Amino acid sequence: MVFAGRTAAAVLLFTLAAAPARAADPIKIGLSGPYTGGSSSMGVSMRDGAKLAAAEINKAGGVLGRPIQLIERDDEAKNEVGAQVAQELINKEKVVATVGFINTGVALAAQRFYQEAEIPVFNNVATGTIITNQFKEPDYDANYVFRNSAYDVLQAGLMVDEALAQGHKKIAVLADSTNYGQLGREDIEKYLATKNVKPVAVEKFNIKDVDMTAQLLKAQQAGAEVILAYGIGPELAQIASGMAKLGWKVPMITSWPSSMQSFIDIAGQNGNGVIMPQTFIEDQTLPKRKAFLENYYKTYGVTKIPTPVAGAQAYDSIYLLAAAIKQAGSTDGPKIRTALENLNEKVEGVVTTYDKPFTAKDHNAISRNMVVFGKVQDGKIVYAKDEDAKNAGVVRVKEKSSN
Repeated sequence: MVFAGRTAAAVLLFTLAAAPARAADPIKIGLSGPYTGGSSSMGVSMRDGAKLAAAEINKAGGVLGRPIQLIERDDEAKNEVGAQVAQELINKEKVVATVGFINTGVALAAQRFYQEAEIPVFNNVATGTIITNQFKEPDYDANYVFRNSAYDVLQAGLMVDEALAQGHKKIAVLADSTNYGQLGREDIEKYLATKNVKPVAVEKFNIKDVDMTAQLLKAQQAGAEVILAYGIGPELAQIASGMAKLGWKVPMITSWPSSMQSFIDIAGQNGNGVIMPQTFIEDQTLPKRKAFLENYYKTYGVTKIPTPVAGAQAYDSIYLLAAAIKQAGSTDGPKIRTALENLNEKVEGVVTTYDKPFTAKDHNAISRNMVVFGKVQDGKIVYAKDEDAKNAGVVRVKEKSSN
């Protein structure tokens, strides 16, 4: 019996020694966004930017000796689907973190599940100001929601200040009926109030509306000198086209999504001159940015990114998350969160080089000084201001938070 036991043990040892080494288990990261429907140009750009970053990191050896595996799910830009996706990624796929979210409503519906599970969730496109404030002290001991897009308070302030700098006091505000549009409208009106300016018209429109004549006529009849519009590409394009049909030539300043390919395609020449806040312009002035763009074009067989901001911010979000996992030395959610709040090393991205982008009280990586104005010009987004174009090679670093 002893001999038989020793023989069995020897066979087992030989089998283990002869078996090929098992590959390290991947680090699963959720990738949630709308890859179909009206928001898809943002979602696909976000997804593809994130995939490029993961591939680069894996080629360099991964994180903690393990490859990153992105688990893609289409949230269809629907709140209820986003919530279902979050639960699947957490409970079935066992992700250690998730990046993505294009739509503010989807983010608000989904990220509570990550908060409850103590899993970091990284908004790399959605901009609703409330997103990173949903789980703050004193109601919550720790906040698991992070972001590296320009949130709406920043955009609203920039839009209003630009309108006023151009000498316009009669301002009309048009916003879509979603959480994103209405929260953005609120931010604009609040900021206007600090300047003692009341909009001459405030109008609402719905997703998929194709005729903005009624809203535009009310703004025109109120004497508006400039339009501030909060929405996404297709509907913003209908506003630009509606103004052209009316022969009404006043400046149009929008939230960032007029940089979407859908805006450019639908508005055509009517979109020329529309300006919007941007964290990223598709230029090749910096080596990292040049490499990113060339890799994106080659990998996906395109000559431009459908929504450049979404692709760039998603790319950076993966590098920020990888840096946190490396620093934590773990894929444990609370440890990753703590590392994100206390990143020791700078992280070179294509939007900026991130130097301590987060603190325990500030989970937004982008500050106002990092945002420039883009302009639609013949099918492309270019710098709206000569000074920004001249300084395109300068890395804009986050202003230190007072928190």
